[in-house]
Amino acid sequence: MPTHEPDRPDTGPSLEQILGLIAPGMLDVVVAPRGTGVPVADVALHDPGEERDDDARAASGLILLAVGVEVASPEAIDVLRDADRAGAAAVVMRRGGRGPRAALVEAAGQGRTALLTRRPGHGWTEVLGRLRTALVHSAPAFSTAESAGPDGVVGLRLGDLSGLANTVADLVGGAITIEDPQSRVLAYSRMDHEPDPMRRLTILGQAVPRWRVDELRESGFFQALWSTDDVVRRPADDRSAERLAIAVRHGSEVLGSIWAAADGRPLADGAAAALRTAARAAVPHLSHHRTWGRAAAMAREEAVHALLDGAAHASQAAHDAGIAADRPYAVMVAQAYDSRAGGAASGGGADTGTGAEQRVLDVLALQAAAYRPGCVTARSGRRLYVLVPASDGEADPARTLLATARSAPRSVVFAGVGPLAADLSGLPASREAAELVVRVLRERAAGLPVAEVVSAVAAFGEVVVDTSVLRVLDRVEPLWKSLSGPVHAMVEHDRAHGSEYGASVAAYLDAFGDTGTAARRLNVHPNTLRYRLRRARELFGVDLADPTVRLLADIGLRIAARGAHGPGSR
Repeated sequence: MPTHEPDRPDTGPSLEQILGLIAPGMLDVVVAPRGTGVPVADVALHDPGEERDDDARAASGLILLAVGVEVASPEAIDVLRDADRAGAAAVVMRRGGRGPRAALVEAAGQGRTALLTRRPGHGWTEVLGRLRTALVHSAPAFSTAESAGPDGVVGLRLGDLSGLANTVADLVGGAITIEDPQSRVLAYSRMDHEPDPMRRLTILGQAVPRWRVDELRESGFFQALWSTDDVVRRPADDRSAERLAIAVRHGSEVLGSIWAAADGRPLADGAAAALRTAARAAVPHLSHHRTWGRAAAMAREEAVHALLDGAAHASQAAHDAGIAADRPYAVMVAQAYDSRAGGAASGGGADTGTGAEQRVLDVLALQAAAYRPGCVTARSGRRLYVLVPASDGEADPARTLLATARSAPRSVVFAGVGPLAADLSGLPASREAAELVVRVLRERAAGLPVAEVVSAVAAFGEVVVDTSVLRVLDRVEPLWKSLSGPVHAMVEHDRAHGSEYGASVAAYLDAFGDTGTAARRLNVHPNTLRYRLRRARELFGVDLADPTVRLLADIGLRIAARGAHGPGSR
């Protein structure tokens, strides 16, 4: 049985809380007959060869690590039953390649002990260390929740820094920023009012500007902040509103700080007291972020991509991504371009993009996390993918999230929202639709001068016709490239000689044969346009009086325009 017998309190952190503190993708819950709300006392190693004491319930409340036992092995059922008789909260076995046998799953469902499996790639030493660290980190969360009272910071998922920032903002009546000891932004509250210049710079840069950090250091503000457990006040100046700040500590270690700024109204009378409560409540959240945040974020991103790609293990991916498998979600895709580089108008590849583009996506990801509980994000090159849960409130999250991006003058963002997916199986289709919307917005911008390209957003239902055309052209393009004819000859001549016969024909078709309108769009005299159309017929056989030629010209010129827009037109 266990290698030691710890003290076992009547209450403690739940199995769900402990699992929430470790990195996603390490342990899987196979069966939890009593749910995951059961209290956990400690973690211990299980030795199947040790003599048992069935009456002592020696493992009551423990998570037992059955080292050397695979779920498909013959002894797995005996180990599970031993743990169940001893009152263990859970037992962890190695998953192996075949997974648990049906008999083991059935036995677990008939008992009281949860059956967990360890995934490949994580050693027992790592699992033991992370579980025990999670137990230590969960202790402050319990005391904080119990002491905070009805107006305190309770009910947050551990590690939910955005939720913490929004909750504290409600308490202090201002805008909240949570920062690490290096003044990097970890989370910020929703913006109900236009932020002051300093808050805008801090959020867009994901860190306090370096000159401001130097200023706070030289003035002694940081020394005061890090040397006291109380709230430190910084008066308003010509660049920023009044600030209140407090350090978040775990013992003698500084984990970060919480900053409150007046947000279009005076801070609440009890703002300082609320910050003191928030600093205590933030300890487990910042501990969780520092210990597991980076690895967990990577695992969540991988899980989100798996869901968007239609992976077979969708339920497990949903668990790892932190979303509810039975809740409807819509997929939003935001694609960023550096407007100074002309990327939005000329196309952009699947590369990682410029620093300005990545910073805008960083801001959008932070804003998405603060926008609504349950929003999760994943990045891919210039694109940000957001899974937005259905809500009875605002139906168009993209426009809300995009408002922040518009504060970055150098960047252009195109955002599309796919239709609502009733379950996980519909997420790939919603993603594909959102990507098509982004392509529609980008192609609309491709014909504009760089200076006139601005950020845009649309839902799939608003551009159904345009997306249908894109899909048709996607199917036709490979066939079109294998053919030849009058339109092909005209396009090749334009490419070789820089002529504009194709552009003239396209403008004429778009204007429904109205020569005057087409000429104005091309900024040429109507007689010039008539001459070009006549020469297109004489040189290449593009006779626009023939409806079949008009159809082929429309298709061919649309496909040719894709190539002119650059490699990122898709």
